Amino acid sequence: MRRPLWIIIVSAGVCVGLTLGFRQALGLFLTPISLDTGMGREMFALSLGLANLFWGLTAPFAGAIADRAGAGRVAAAGGLCYAAGLAAFTLSGDGEQLILGGILIGCGLSGAGFSVVLGAVGRVAPEEKRGAALGAVAMGGSIGQFVALPYTFAFLEGYGWTFSLFALAMTTLLIVPIAWGISGKPVAETSAGRQTIVQALGEASRSPSFWLLNFGFFACGFHLAFITVHFPAYLADQGFAPWLATASLTALGICNIIGSYGCGVLGDRFPKKYVLSFMYIGRAVIFAGFLLLPISEATVIVFGALMGFLWIGTVPLTSALVATMFGTGYLSMLFGLVFFGHQVGSFLGAWLAGHFYDLIGSYDPVWWLCVAIGLLSAALHWPISERPVERLAHSEMLQ
Repeated sequence: MRRPLWIIIVSAGVCVGLTLGFRQALGLFLTPISLDTGMGREMFALSLGLANLFWGLTAPFAGAIADRAGAGRVAAAGGLCYAAGLAAFTLSGDGEQLILGGILIGCGLSGAGFSVVLGAVGRVAPEEKRGAALGAVAMGGSIGQFVALPYTFAFLEGYGWTFSLFALAMTTLLIVPIAWGISGKPVAETSAGRQTIVQALGEASRSPSFWLLNFGFFACGFHLAFITVHFPAYLADQGFAPWLATASLTALGICNIIGSYGCGVLGDRFPKKYVLSFMYIGRAVIFAGFLLLPISEATVIVFGALMGFLWIGTVPLTSALVATMFGTGYLSMLFGLVFFGHQVGSFLGAWLAGHFYDLIGSYDPVWWLCVAIGLLSAALHWPISERPVERLAHSEMLQ
């Protein structure tokens, strides 16, 4: 029996809140782990970069399983894997445990993260309300960040990074029972729209809009990973106290609660591709303004708040675009493929920043790269064809 939509949305939102919240809080560990282990910033950045890369690599497979067998078991397995990765970080005597932890976290995120849970919601939400429903799930990720950052910071200040990571691992296990809310085998599309996996992949691969969406989503991943992993360390380099990074990222999370849902609603009223283009232009302007203005506690907080309005609101819009173009039968898998472009960007945003810092002692090249990539992504989204593919358009005419 299908659960009410609100239960599916709440369960999906909590799963995303836990996975995304703790993922965004991991940047707080860069400085203490780097200093205590003497491995430099690049190794920790590489581990989180690999988490993002493996998230993207395994997301299509997790999505394909969820599309056929249901999202609940996939999300529960992802929660277990995520907790194991966080626990592996506590054994960081050398770089091997960091690398293993990053890979496990990435695999866990693919099961309990966006691609699987958004697919579960997108399949049951009415088309006219799909953007708002997906935005509500993304809002759960924002609330998770708002809660996870001060939660993690309190443990770090009181007990150190090893115990804090173990506490995060235990908290992540809550995903296992919560996944019940999105469990159940998906209802198949009508016979007119039913496809095999091979047919769905072939249809998407032949669509120029699919590739534009994939390449454009790269910018989102690059921005998110760079900020979440390196922003606390960047502020420490500028001489600010650790509380400021937590406060700025918390402001980002608060504003993202509004931005995630608001972007979903805008996507129901206006062409999603144009909303996405203006969001990436907005990000580029915010990055440039932050670099050109004198840095202070006020500008750091304002930067976090402004970025929050444009943070993960891109995710429900992108997922809804995939559903609009290709239907919901393989939504988790196809969004997982688009999400791979996002995670390639995440890998480079996390690792490249650490590499440049260890090489030249500055994040400046990566800051300006964020501006350029944002403008490029805005241009890539503009020509996307936001309409159902011929197969779906034909099936609608037959109904």
